[in-house]
Order: sequence, then C-alpha cells, then structure tokens
Amino acid sequence: MGYLETYNTWTSDKRLNAEARAELEKIKDNKEEIEYRFGAELEFGTAGMRGIIGYGTNMMNVYTVKRATQGLAEFIKTLGEGAMKRGVVISYDTRLKSEAFAAAAAEVLAANDITAYVFDEVHPVPMLSFAVRCLKTVAGIMITASHNPKQYNGYKVYGEDGAQMSPEDTGVVVGFIQKIEDFLNSPAPTAEQRKKFIKAVPSKVDKKYYKELTRLTLSKKAVKQCGKDLKLVYTPVHGSGYVPVTTILKKIGVNATVVEEQKMRDVEFSTVEVPNPEFKETLSLGIKYAERIGATVVFGTDPDSDRLGVAVKNKDGEFEALSGNQVGILLLDYILTRLHEENALPANAAVVKSFVTTGMAKAICDKFGVTLFEVPVGFKFIGEKIKIWEKTHEHTYVFGFEESCGYLRGTHARDKDAVVASMLTAEMVCYYTSIGKTVFQRLQEIYDTYGYVLDCNISIPFKGLNAMKDMNAVVDGLKVNPVTNFDIYNVTAVRDYSKNLKTDVATGKQSEIGSPLTNCVYYELENGSFICVRPSGTEPKLKIYFSVKSRNKADAESALEKMQTAVKEIIK
Repeated sequence: MGYLETYNTWTSDKRLNAEARAELEKIKDNKEEIEYRFGAELEFGTAGMRGIIGYGTNMMNVYTVKRATQGLAEFIKTLGEGAMKRGVVISYDTRLKSEAFAAAAAEVLAANDITAYVFDEVHPVPMLSFAVRCLKTVAGIMITASHNPKQYNGYKVYGEDGAQMSPEDTGVVVGFIQKIEDFLNSPAPTAEQRKKFIKAVPSKVDKKYYKELTRLTLSKKAVKQCGKDLKLVYTPVHGSGYVPVTTILKKIGVNATVVEEQKMRDVEFSTVEVPNPEFKETLSLGIKYAERIGATVVFGTDPDSDRLGVAVKNKDGEFEALSGNQVGILLLDYILTRLHEENALPANAAVVKSFVTTGMAKAICDKFGVTLFEVPVGFKFIGEKIKIWEKTHEHTYVFGFEESCGYLRGTHARDKDAVVASMLTAEMVCYYTSIGKTVFQRLQEIYDTYGYVLDCNISIPFKGLNAMKDMNAVVDGLKVNPVTNFDIYNVTAVRDYSKNLKTDVATGKQSEIGSPLTNCVYYELENGSFICVRPSGTEPKLKIYFSVKSRNKADAESALEKMQTAVKEIIK
C-alpha cells in the first residue's frame, strides 16, 4: 500500500479521533508531508521508538503507542500468567502528550489482562528503572524523548532487570508489532479490567529509591561542614527532575537554589532552544542566577532526568560548562579517591564506559587498580555488565558513564541517573570545598597528572524517510575505503563494530573486539587519540567523536582542528 493510499485509509476511517482527523485534513494537499507521515512506520529499535509528535504511521501518536503496547502485551503473554500478573510499570515525563500516551499504554495492557502500574505524577527514567526492580514487574515503559527537541516524544521499554530491553527480546516484540497491520484497531479494557489491572505505583517505591541513594553518599562529613552554606543553582529545565533532585539534595543536607522560570512543566520548553543540559545555552538562566547570588556551581537535568549538565567557575571566575566527559572523569576520580581513602574500594572493582567516551578514564582506573570495560553506546550495555557480575561475582560495579552526560553509581537502577549524579556532584563540591579547593582546580590537577585530553563530538543532520539508511551508508563506505591517517595523526588500528573485528593497520592482523554488534567505525590513533563515526540511535544525525591527547589545551585544540578538516574530506 502506497503512502497516499495509507493516508486515505486513515482519513476515511470512522475510528479516527477528531484531533487526528483535523490535523490530517490540513495536509491533504501536501504530498511531501503525507509521504513523511505515511511513507514508513516509526521504527521500534533496541531503545524503543522516538519520533515527532503527530498523526501518521511514522509519527508519535496514540495509535502508534497502542500498537507498540499490544506488541509488548503479546510478548508478555508468551511468558505465562505469572508474567502477566507481575505486570508492567509505566512512567512519563513532562513532554507534550506524555501523560496521555502513558494512559493509552495502560489501557492496552489492561485489555490484555496484564497488570499496569502507573505513576500518578511525572517521574524520571531512573525511578522507572528502580520501580521495575522494586515491584519485580516483568517490564517497564517510559514515555519520553529524553533530550530531543520539543517536537519529539518517545516510548522506551525496559526488561525485568530494570535495563532497557535486550536486543533479543526487543526482536520478539517487534515481530508481534509488525503483525498488527491495522493501526486504528486496539483493544479497549472493560470497566472491570480497568479497575482490576490498572494500579497506582505504591508510594513506598519513591521512599525506597531515596533511601537507596542516601546509601551511596561518600563524604557525609564534608557535606555536614559545607552543605548548608553551599551556593548551588539547579534547573530541571521544565522536566521531571525537579522533585527528585531537590528532594535528595535536601535529604543529604545540601542547599540549592532552583531556577524559578524553569521549575514548572512547560511542554514548549519555552526558556531554552533545546532541553539538553549538554549545551551551555540550556544552562544560561541557571548561570545568570548563579552570578546574581554568587554561586559556584550550576546543575541542569533534561526532561526525563537521566542526563546531568554542570557548569563551574573557572580560574578567571567565569562560568564554564563542563562536557559530559569532564564531569565523568571528575566523578570517576572522586568516587575512586573517596572509596580508596575509606578503604572501601573492592579488590575486584570495575568501571564501565561507552567506547566513544574519553580515553582518560583508563589512566584514572589504572592508578587505582580498577578494571575498565568498554561497551557500545547505550546505557543498556552498562546495565548488562551489572547483571552479569551480579551472577558471576567476577567484578564489583562501582561506576558507569557515557560522554552524553549520563552517569550511574549504584545498582538500584540500570539506566542513566541524573538524580544520583546530582547528589554525588553536589557532595563532590562540598568535599573539595572542605579541603580548600574548587572543582575546576581538581580538573586541572587531573590534566596535570594524566595529560590533557580534548573530547568533543559533532553531528551531521540527515533528513527524510531514508535518513537512517543514508547515515548507515556513510559508515559502510568508511569500511571499504581504508584511512591511514588524519592529518598529523596516523591510524594504528581500525575497529569495525558491525563485524566485531579490529584490524592492525601495520600488520593487517585481525582480532575480535568482544563487543555486541553495532554499525560503527572507530579509528585508533598513534598517541592514544581516537576518532569514531556512528549513526545516532535516537535522532537522524551522524555522530563523529574526537578524543585528542596532547601536551596542553592549545596543542589539543590545534590538533582537533586539523583532524576535523581531514574527516570532512572523507565524509562529504
């Protein structure tokens, strides 16, 4: 069926709701728009699905949400009555239609005699992950598009371990979804089913979550000494982090000033261009507050509060937004330092990071005798390591992070947790304050100790229905066109993650990487630097990562410019 025929099938169907009918009527003469909306189906991958809010088979709407949930329900039913009774936890953030999508998912589950626990208010990703584990449900659903622009929403599915659903189980769910050809046909629960199977998440879950987090504190003495007088500014950027972040900071005794304009829900995220705390611009209101009250640190979380952005005062007294890599190495250094000082660092301690995250992590781990593991991009792979080690006891997980501002200490959740990251970062500020030091000074000490590393990434946007196909074609092209150098840096090895193979450039010798398959090309450079190219899993963007090791910042910036120019010559 062609896209125009699919469009006409929807608009002529009496089951289509009034809002959808009015929206689709407006585009009846716009073939390009109709093709985008109906020329494909919104892809359901290992991170669930994410798309622009609107009506059509390729959009985020109540029909695509219900269809996806019916596929999940069919999967759960194959696991038996016990799994159906254990049920699914559903959470949602502050985005447009998030609550409505959550309610729609709950109704589909109830119509299938599957228990649905629904939070009665917005809750972030980490609390959904924790709730799955706490209530021992068989799965979890999070309605969110994380840090994407306001036009987006999404649907993330979690397995019983609290991590995003495994690729194997996701494949089964996708199979069930694809069998549902009629998007407008979804089961509706009876009044009896609604009453029996749709339940509120018990309040004890929140209490247990905060209790778990307080167990992870590392510097109670420093917090007691400095917490009340600490001048910290926090912005939830209109997202779900407001209640949990302020709650945990209050519980440990840290004073925080909240940015009033960004405290409450706003589906338009009207005070920022993009609700992504990776960008300094997103923290700009917080920085203005901080300058006004003489604060030294600014925090910001994204709509689903799984990412934390941080800005601190530099040596010139100006606020500098730290990258996700910089916050990651600061937290890594702090956690390992404090565990070592307290003689609490496990002998088999392990840290996990994505392979596009800073190479500086290894030097820090080596100093403390901690094993570092690399996994593909996606926090579910960090969650998988935790799950394995809980069974084998081969290693004890102490910290995991990604360059995209995602961090997790503790095993209470199996996804990025900006709430625990906020707590630890505030505590870290107190710790350094108590010994007469700033966080920025500690960062410079880390560079002095391990050498300067400049990490950054750029994104090349793709448009249209074939965006994902076109991005993958670029990556595939790199595999068949060998690159031996990027200007001043020679390539020593090439990792092809789609084949799990690493090739030594000098000898041609190949070896297994030992990683799950993903379409990505990674160039190891001669001095420990790297360049990595991969398609984004959440947006139509090709992402290119640079990690540049050099003697100092100026040299690194010069080298980065040359490397970026060389990459542009290859990727045109």
